[in-house]
Amino acid sequence: MKILGIGNAIVDVICRVDDNFITQNNLTKSTMKLFFDENEFKKLLTNLKIEKTVSGGSVANSIVGLSQLGNKVGFIGKVSDDGFGDQYEKGLKKENVEYFYSKKREKLPTGSCLILVTPDSERTMCTFLGTAGKINENDVSSKVIKESEIIFLEGYLWDEGEPKKAFDKAISNANKVAMSLSDLFCVERHKPHFLNLVKNKLDITFANEQEITSLIEAKNFSEVIDFSKQLNKLVVVTRGEKGAVAIYGKEIFESDVKKNLEIVDLTGAGDLFAAGFLHGYINELSVKECLEKGTELSSKVIQQIGARL
Repeated sequence: MKILGIGNAIVDVICRVDDNFITQNNLTKSTMKLFFDENEFKKLLTNLKIEKTVSGGSVANSIVGLSQLGNKVGFIGKVSDDGFGDQYEKGLKKENVEYFYSKKREKLPTGSCLILVTPDSERTMCTFLGTAGKINENDVSSKVIKESEIIFLEGYLWDEGEPKKAFDKAISNANKVAMSLSDLFCVERHKPHFLNLVKNKLDITFANEQEITSLIEAKNFSEVIDFSKQLNKLVVVTRGEKGAVAIYGKEIFESDVKKNLEIVDLTGAGDLFAAGFLHGYINELSVKECLEKGTELSSKVIQQIGARL
Protein backbone atom coordinates (compact mmCIF):
# COMPACT_ATOMS: atom_id res chain seq x y z
CA MET A 1 0.00 0.00 0.00
CA LYS A 2 1.22 3.50 -0.82
CA ILE A 3 -0.29 5.51 2.04
CA LEU A 4 -2.25 4.54 5.14
CA GLY A 5 -4.16 7.31 6.89
CA ILE A 6 -4.90 7.07 10.62
CA GLY A 7 -7.32 9.66 11.92
CA ASN A 8 -10.64 10.56 13.46
CA ALA A 9 -13.49 8.86 11.62
CA ILE A 10 -16.02 11.68 11.58
CA VAL A 11 -19.21 12.15 9.57
CA ASP A 12 -19.22 15.74 8.28
CA VAL A 13 -22.59 17.48 8.44
CA ILE A 14 -22.44 20.62 6.28
CA CYS A 15 -24.80 23.57 6.88
CA ARG A 16 -24.88 27.19 5.69
CA VAL A 17 -25.36 29.81 8.42
CA ASP A 18 -25.11 33.60 8.79
CA ASP A 19 -22.55 35.39 10.98
CA ASN A 20 -25.17 35.90 13.73
CA PHE A 21 -25.42 32.15 14.27
CA ILE A 22 -21.67 32.02 14.99
CA THR A 23 -21.88 34.94 17.46
CA GLN A 24 -25.06 33.77 19.22
CA ASN A 25 -23.55 30.33 19.88
CA ASN A 26 -20.26 31.74 21.23
CA LEU A 27 -18.22 30.16 18.44
CA THR A 28 -14.96 31.55 17.05
CA LYS A 29 -15.12 31.80 13.28
CA SER A 30 -12.72 29.58 11.28
CA THR A 31 -11.75 27.39 14.23
CA MET A 32 -12.81 23.98 15.50
CA LYS A 33 -14.61 23.63 18.84
CA LEU A 34 -14.81 20.28 20.58
CA PHE A 35 -18.10 19.36 22.24
CA PHE A 36 -18.02 16.86 25.08
CA ASP A 37 -21.76 16.89 25.72
CA GLU A 38 -23.74 15.04 23.06
CA ASN A 39 -26.99 16.86 23.96
CA GLU A 40 -25.40 20.28 23.65
CA PHE A 41 -24.06 19.24 20.24
CA LYS A 42 -27.49 17.96 19.11
CA LYS A 43 -29.13 21.21 20.27
CA LEU A 44 -26.93 23.18 17.83
CA LEU A 45 -28.21 21.02 14.99
CA THR A 46 -31.93 21.40 15.77
CA ASN A 47 -32.64 24.57 13.76
CA LEU A 48 -30.25 23.94 10.90
CA LYS A 49 -30.88 22.75 7.38
CA ILE A 50 -28.37 20.04 6.43
CA GLU A 51 -26.90 20.54 2.94
CA LYS A 52 -24.76 17.41 2.79
CA THR A 53 -23.30 14.58 4.92
CA VAL A 54 -19.92 13.05 4.03
CA SER A 55 -17.53 10.46 5.55
CA GLY A 56 -15.03 13.01 6.74
CA GLY A 57 -12.23 13.67 9.16
CA SER A 58 -9.12 15.55 8.09
CA VAL A 59 -6.84 12.66 7.12
CA ALA A 60 -9.74 10.67 5.64
CA ASN A 61 -10.36 13.62 3.28
CA SER A 62 -6.69 13.54 2.21
CA ILE A 63 -6.81 9.76 1.71
CA VAL A 64 -9.90 10.02 -0.51
CA GLY A 65 -8.10 12.70 -2.54
CA LEU A 66 -5.13 10.35 -2.98
CA SER A 67 -7.47 7.53 -4.02
CA GLN A 68 -9.12 9.78 -6.62
CA LEU A 69 -5.65 10.40 -8.08
CA GLY A 70 -5.27 6.63 -8.56
CA ASN A 71 -3.11 5.72 -5.54
CA LYS A 72 -3.59 2.54 -3.50
CA VAL A 73 -4.56 3.80 -0.05
CA GLY A 74 -6.16 2.71 3.21
CA PHE A 75 -7.59 4.24 6.36
CA ILE A 76 -7.91 3.33 10.05
CA GLY A 77 -10.46 5.20 12.17
CA LYS A 78 -12.85 4.13 14.93
CA VAL A 79 -16.62 4.14 14.39
CA SER A 80 -19.52 2.51 16.21
CA ASP A 81 -21.93 0.00 14.67
CA ASP A 82 -24.69 2.58 14.16
CA GLY A 83 -26.29 4.55 11.30
CA PHE A 84 -23.45 7.06 10.96
CA GLY A 85 -20.90 4.21 11.29
CA ASP A 86 -22.50 2.32 8.37
CA GLN A 87 -22.63 5.51 6.33
CA TYR A 88 -18.98 6.19 7.10
CA GLU A 89 -17.77 2.78 5.98
CA LYS A 90 -19.84 2.82 2.77
CA GLY A 91 -18.60 6.34 1.97
CA LEU A 92 -14.94 5.27 2.09
CA LYS A 93 -15.48 2.02 0.17
CA LYS A 94 -17.28 3.95 -2.57
CA GLU A 95 -14.08 6.01 -2.97
CA ASN A 96 -11.90 2.84 -3.28
CA VAL A 97 -10.29 3.38 0.11
CA GLU A 98 -9.51 0.17 1.97
CA TYR A 99 -10.99 0.51 5.46
CA PHE A 100 -8.99 -1.38 8.10
CA TYR A 101 -11.42 -1.32 10.99
CA SER A 102 -14.07 -3.82 12.10
CA LYS A 103 -16.85 -1.86 13.72
CA LYS A 104 -18.80 -3.03 16.74
CA ARG A 105 -21.38 -1.44 19.01
CA GLU A 106 -19.52 1.06 21.22
CA LYS A 107 -20.65 3.01 24.31
CA LEU A 108 -20.34 6.25 22.34
CA PRO A 109 -21.84 6.90 18.88
CA THR A 110 -19.83 7.48 15.69
CA GLY A 111 -18.23 10.93 15.72
CA SER A 112 -19.71 13.82 13.77
CA CYS A 113 -18.60 17.32 12.84
CA LEU A 114 -20.94 20.17 12.13
CA ILE A 115 -19.35 22.36 9.46
CA LEU A 116 -20.90 25.82 9.47
CA VAL A 117 -20.23 27.74 6.26
CA THR A 118 -20.74 31.52 6.53
CA PRO A 119 -21.37 33.86 3.54
CA ASP A 120 -17.63 34.71 3.36
CA SER A 121 -16.92 30.96 2.67
CA GLU A 122 -15.11 30.51 5.99
CA ARG A 123 -15.93 27.34 7.87
CA THR A 124 -16.39 26.98 11.60
CA MET A 125 -16.40 23.45 12.94
CA CYS A 126 -18.18 21.96 15.94
CA THR A 127 -17.03 18.41 16.61
CA PHE A 128 -18.46 15.70 18.81
CA LEU A 129 -15.74 13.04 18.61
CA GLY A 130 -17.90 10.22 19.96
CA THR A 131 -16.09 6.92 19.70
CA ALA A 132 -13.52 8.32 17.19
CA GLY A 133 -11.62 9.91 20.08
CA LYS A 134 -11.39 6.57 21.89
CA ILE A 135 -9.06 4.94 19.36
CA ASN A 136 -6.52 2.67 21.08
CA GLU A 137 -3.50 0.56 20.17
CA ASN A 138 -5.66 -2.53 19.50
CA ASP A 139 -7.48 -0.62 16.75
CA VAL A 140 -4.20 -0.09 14.87
CA SER A 141 -2.76 -3.02 12.92
CA SER A 142 1.09 -3.23 12.97
CA LYS A 143 0.98 -5.49 9.90
CA VAL A 144 -0.96 -2.97 7.79
CA ILE A 145 1.35 -0.15 8.94
CA LYS A 146 4.50 -2.11 8.05
CA GLU A 147 3.09 -2.85 4.59
CA SER A 148 2.49 0.87 3.86
CA GLU A 149 5.15 3.12 2.36
CA ILE A 150 3.97 6.10 4.43
CA ILE A 151 1.50 6.59 7.26
CA PHE A 152 -0.32 9.91 7.49
CA LEU A 153 -1.53 11.07 10.91
CA GLU A 154 -3.54 14.07 12.08
CA GLY A 155 -2.91 16.28 15.11
CA TYR A 156 -6.65 16.13 15.88
CA LEU A 157 -6.20 12.47 16.83
CA TRP A 158 -3.45 13.08 19.38
CA ASP A 159 -4.63 13.02 22.96
CA GLU A 160 -3.34 11.75 26.28
CA GLY A 161 -4.10 8.13 27.16
CA GLU A 162 -5.33 5.59 24.60
CA PRO A 163 -5.01 7.76 21.42
CA LYS A 164 -1.38 8.54 22.33
CA LYS A 165 -0.65 4.80 22.63
CA ALA A 166 -2.25 4.22 19.21
CA PHE A 167 -0.10 7.06 17.80
CA ASP A 168 3.11 5.66 19.35
CA LYS A 169 2.40 2.16 18.03
CA ALA A 170 1.75 3.53 14.53
CA ILE A 171 4.94 5.61 14.49
CA SER A 172 7.16 2.82 15.87
CA ASN A 173 5.99 0.40 13.13
CA ALA A 174 6.02 2.86 10.21
CA ASN A 175 8.46 3.09 7.32
CA LYS A 176 7.86 6.84 6.98
CA VAL A 177 5.61 9.19 8.96
CA ALA A 178 3.77 12.28 7.72
CA MET A 179 1.52 14.34 9.98
CA SER A 180 -0.67 17.40 9.79
CA LEU A 181 -0.68 19.73 12.81
CA SER A 182 -4.44 20.12 12.07
CA ASP A 183 -5.49 23.22 13.98
CA LEU A 184 -4.14 26.14 16.01
CA PHE A 185 -6.07 25.10 19.15
CA CYS A 186 -4.65 21.59 18.76
CA VAL A 187 -1.11 22.95 18.62
CA GLU A 188 -1.65 25.15 21.67
CA ARG A 189 -3.13 22.27 23.67
CA HIS A 190 -0.31 19.82 22.89
CA LYS A 191 2.66 22.11 22.14
CA PRO A 192 5.53 20.18 23.86
CA HIS A 193 4.33 16.84 22.45
CA PHE A 194 3.89 18.20 18.91
CA LEU A 195 7.30 19.87 19.03
CA ASN A 196 8.88 16.57 20.03
CA LEU A 197 7.08 14.79 17.16
CA VAL A 198 8.17 17.40 14.59
CA LYS A 199 11.79 17.35 15.76
CA ASN A 200 12.25 13.63 16.38
CA LYS A 201 9.53 11.44 14.87
CA LEU A 202 8.10 12.88 11.65
CA ASP A 203 9.56 12.69 8.16
CA ILE A 204 7.04 15.17 6.73
CA THR A 205 5.18 17.87 8.68
CA PHE A 206 2.19 19.73 7.20
CA ALA A 207 1.08 22.97 8.86
CA ASN A 208 -0.40 26.33 8.06
CA GLU A 209 1.56 29.47 8.94
CA GLN A 210 -0.40 30.13 12.16
CA GLU A 211 0.12 26.59 13.45
CA ILE A 212 3.87 26.35 12.86
CA THR A 213 4.44 29.92 14.14
CA SER A 214 2.62 29.07 17.37
CA LEU A 215 4.39 25.71 17.72
CA ILE A 216 7.87 27.22 17.77
CA GLU A 217 6.72 30.61 19.17
CA ALA A 218 8.27 32.38 16.19
CA LYS A 219 8.14 36.18 15.88
CA ASN A 220 8.16 36.08 12.08
CA PHE A 221 8.24 33.67 9.15
CA SER A 222 12.00 33.77 8.71
CA GLU A 223 12.27 32.10 12.15
CA VAL A 224 10.02 29.31 10.83
CA ILE A 225 12.39 28.89 7.86
CA ASP A 226 15.47 28.79 10.13
CA PHE A 227 13.87 26.24 12.47
CA SER A 228 12.85 24.02 9.53
CA LYS A 229 16.30 24.14 7.93
CA GLN A 230 17.87 22.79 11.12
CA LEU A 231 15.54 19.77 11.16
CA ASN A 232 16.80 18.33 7.88
CA LYS A 233 13.30 16.94 7.23
CA LEU A 234 10.46 18.01 4.99
CA VAL A 235 8.33 20.83 6.42
CA VAL A 236 5.42 22.01 4.27
CA VAL A 237 3.65 25.25 5.18
CA THR A 238 0.53 26.73 3.57
CA ARG A 239 0.34 30.54 3.81
CA GLY A 240 -3.11 31.52 2.48
CA GLU A 241 -2.78 34.21 -0.23
CA LYS A 242 1.02 33.95 -0.03
CA GLY A 243 0.95 30.41 -1.43
CA ALA A 244 2.88 27.48 0.03
CA VAL A 245 6.48 26.79 1.04
CA ALA A 246 8.40 23.55 1.53
CA ILE A 247 11.70 23.46 3.40
CA TYR A 248 13.86 20.39 2.86
CA GLY A 249 17.30 20.54 4.42
CA LYS A 250 18.79 23.87 3.42
CA GLU A 251 16.58 24.22 0.33
CA ILE A 252 13.41 26.30 0.12
CA PHE A 253 10.73 25.71 -2.51
CA GLU A 254 7.72 27.96 -3.15
CA SER A 255 4.43 27.81 -4.99
CA ASP A 256 2.00 30.68 -5.63
CA VAL A 257 -1.76 30.49 -5.14
CA LYS A 258 -4.00 30.19 -8.19
CA LYS A 259 -5.62 33.52 -9.10
CA ASN A 260 -9.24 34.49 -9.88
CA LEU A 261 -10.90 31.54 -8.17
CA GLU A 262 -14.54 31.65 -7.21
CA ILE A 263 -14.23 30.56 -3.59
CA VAL A 264 -17.33 28.82 -2.26
CA ASP A 265 -16.17 26.96 0.86
CA LEU A 266 -12.69 26.61 2.41
CA THR A 267 -13.49 23.23 3.99
CA GLY A 268 -10.84 20.68 3.11
CA ALA A 269 -8.37 23.13 1.53
CA GLY A 270 -5.52 21.91 3.77
CA ASP A 271 -6.60 18.26 3.52
CA LEU A 272 -6.59 18.30 -0.29
CA PHE A 273 -3.35 20.26 -0.37
CA ALA A 274 -1.75 17.44 1.66
CA ALA A 275 -3.29 14.86 -0.72
CA GLY A 276 -1.81 16.57 -3.77
CA PHE A 277 1.60 16.98 -2.15
CA LEU A 278 1.75 13.36 -0.96
CA HIS A 279 0.62 12.15 -4.40
CA GLY A 280 3.62 13.94 -5.88
CA TYR A 281 5.92 12.63 -3.18
CA ILE A 282 5.05 8.93 -3.56
CA ASN A 283 5.19 9.24 -7.33
CA GLU A 284 8.69 10.75 -7.09
CA LEU A 285 7.93 14.23 -8.38
CA SER A 286 10.25 17.11 -7.37
CA VAL A 287 9.40 19.05 -4.19
CA LYS A 288 8.35 22.04 -6.32
CA GLU A 289 6.01 19.81 -8.37
CA CYS A 290 4.59 18.34 -5.13
CA LEU A 291 3.76 21.86 -3.94
CA GLU A 292 2.12 22.65 -7.27
CA LYS A 293 0.01 19.48 -7.15
CA GLY A 294 -1.08 20.38 -3.62
CA THR A 295 -2.02 23.89 -4.73
CA GLU A 296 -3.95 22.52 -7.72
CA LEU A 297 -6.10 20.20 -5.57
CA SER A 298 -6.78 22.75 -2.83
CA SER A 299 -7.75 25.32 -5.52
CA LYS A 300 -10.31 22.88 -6.91
CA VAL A 301 -11.88 21.93 -3.57
CA ILE A 302 -12.48 25.53 -2.39
CA GLN A 303 -14.62 26.19 -5.49
CA GLN A 304 -17.27 23.71 -4.30
CA ILE A 305 -19.13 22.76 -1.11
CA GLY A 306 -17.46 20.14 1.10
CA ALA A 307 -14.02 18.55 1.40
CA ARG A 308 -14.31 16.00 -1.43
CA LEU A 309 -13.64 16.55 -5.11
